[in-house]
Amino acid sequence: MRVTRYGEAGFEFHGKVPGTAMTVAFELYGQPFTALNGGPVFRFNEAVSLQVLCGDQAEVDHYWARLGEGGAPQAQQCGWLKDRYGLSWQVVPEVLLEMLLAEDQAAVQRATQAMLQMKKLDIAALQRAFVGESQA
Repeated sequence: MRVTRYGEAGFEFHGKVPGTAMTVAFELYGQPFTALNGGPVFRFNEAVSLQVLCGDQAEVDHYWARLGEGGAPQAQQCGWLKDRYGLSWQVVPEVLLEMLLAEDQAAVQRATQAMLQMKKLDIAALQRAFVGESQA
């Protein structure tokens, strides 16, 4: 991890106390990221988000609960939530991506419609919709 810090130069633009973190470069699972401390002028919004691919419902449940702690998961749909810092995450089961890329367009549409009704994604319900089973 690398951290750059604001100095006195440019204070009239950034308004940050010298020594405050300006950027943080880090790596997650081999993917490099750089985060900028834009302060109150530049806030997180849905234009920047991260996606967590999950292998099963237990992983979906785990990441949904942990990332949503102190955030606003109840305000989102389609697996999206905001963490306590306002960063958007989409917690997605890998099987959903397979469904959405299937050749059977009617099945794709059913899975999509089911997804649009969900906040936290439910793999069993998505699979039922995909194969055309009623949502009893």
